[in-house]
Formats: sequence, structure tokens, C-alpha cells
Amino acid sequence: MSTYDLRNLTVRHLGASKASALHAISLTIEQGEQLALIGPSGAGKTTLLATLACAHQPAEGSFQAFGVDPWALGHAERHRLRAQLFLAPQTPPLPPRQRVVTAVLAARLPQWSLWRALVSLFKPADPEAAWQALSRFNLGDKLYSRVDRLSGGERQRCGLARLLLSPAKALLVDEPLSALDPMLSELTLSTLRDEARARNATLICSLHQVDLALSHFPRIVGLRDGRIEFDLPRAQVTPDMIAALYQGEQPTASAKPLDHEAMAVKLGVGACL
Repeated sequence: MSTYDLRNLTVRHLGASKASALHAISLTIEQGEQLALIGPSGAGKTTLLATLACAHQPAEGSFQAFGVDPWALGHAERHRLRAQLFLAPQTPPLPPRQRVVTAVLAARLPQWSLWRALVSLFKPADPEAAWQALSRFNLGDKLYSRVDRLSGGERQRCGLARLLLSPAKALLVDEPLSALDPMLSELTLSTLRDEARARNATLICSLHQVDLALSHFPRIVGLRDGRIEFDLPRAQVTPDMIAALYQGEQPTASAKPLDHEAMAVKLGVGACL
């Protein structure tokens, strides 16, 4: 069964303009696939991830997640479906006064009773699991720190540690590397990919770092102006395609050139690819 099947999907902005944020998107993503979304700022990557998380209702077209239309379900059924989807935003919505252990264990709230959730606020239900998840992102020493004492990059990794404790079958990750150095960026992508592979979950990750997208993900979807410009295996993504996708806006560079340094040289943008 496909995780997602989108046909001519249009999503409109929620503001007064009602302009389209996504235009006629058609995309099929199989269970267990791993793909990267790339494209310039404002291309629609975040909107697409939110739509896949059932946070935005499409205005037109067909949208199925795990073989059903979420918006044809009742509220309770749609809530149960959303428990299979984990959206990790670029800036995790973590309560600033909360301890890290509690913030990470919040991933298990959909599985807990109200009583267990309340008790865990005072006595964390499974600190060992939280520590193990944090340790995979080199953050184990922050287990009992307060969230408001974390750096931006630490907050990002705290949000991703929460993902590891979620039972979701679709992992939707929005710009997870924006506050991370090159070594942590590599660790983060490897950890996300390993976790998705281990549980046969679908991983969809938006990235500005095109070089890392090409080196870590077998399938690349390029977005511009709310439309899919290409959807290809990474080996078929050419320098000309990347140049046309960004049209003068340079992709964010990782600090060191990887396998696609030759592509960057051809484009004349240093190590941006």
C-alpha cells in the first residue's frame, strides 16, 4: 500500500488572499520510501509537508494517506490516522519551562491515558527511552535540562529525538539541519534514515542543503512556486536541473563538499551542491 497518493492536488493559503500555495501536485510515495524535497525559499516545501500531515485540507484534487481520504473521515477517525504521521517542524513547539525528558516523552501521549500523561509530567514514565533517543543525536547529557536553556540546534535535535519515540509510519521532517554544524548534520540525516529503515517508515525530508539531499536520499523532488519541477532518482538529477530550480538563488551550502562537488564546480557556485 502507498503511504501517499496525491492527484492534481491544490492547496490554498489560509489568509485573505486565498492564493494557491500548491498547484496540481501529483505524487505517489510508497511505504518505506525515503525522499528529499528541495527548492528555493517559498517553493511550497513546508506547505506540502503540512498537507501530508493532514494539517491543511486541499482545495482541489485527490489526497489519500494509507489508502484513505483523511478529509472524508470523521474527526475521531482522522485523529487516529494522524497518530500514524509525525511532523517535525523546523522550530519544534517545545514548552520552554519543560524538562527535555518530558518534551521527548510527549511523543507517546497518543498512546497514554490521561492519568499516565499527567503523572509523567512529575515523574517521567520512561526516562531511559528518552535518554536513548537523545543519545542518538549526541544530546544524552541534556536529559534533565530545561528546554529554554538549549541552543537552537539542541532544540532541533530534541524535537527529532521525540520523533524516535513516536510510533508513526510516516516521518515528515522540515529543514532539520538549519541550526546544525556539518558533523551533526551528517549524524542527524543518518539517524533519521536508519530509524525509518528499521521500522519500514516513510521518510520525507525538506532540505536547503542540496549536496546532503543528493548524498543521503535516493529520490529527489524539486519544488518551485508550488509546483513539482522534477521527481527523479538522484542519479538522474543534473546540474542544469538544479540551476533551473533555483534560478539565481544559491542552494544552502554544507560546510564541506561531498560526492557532488563536481556538480558544484560545473554550476560555478562553489560547494553549494
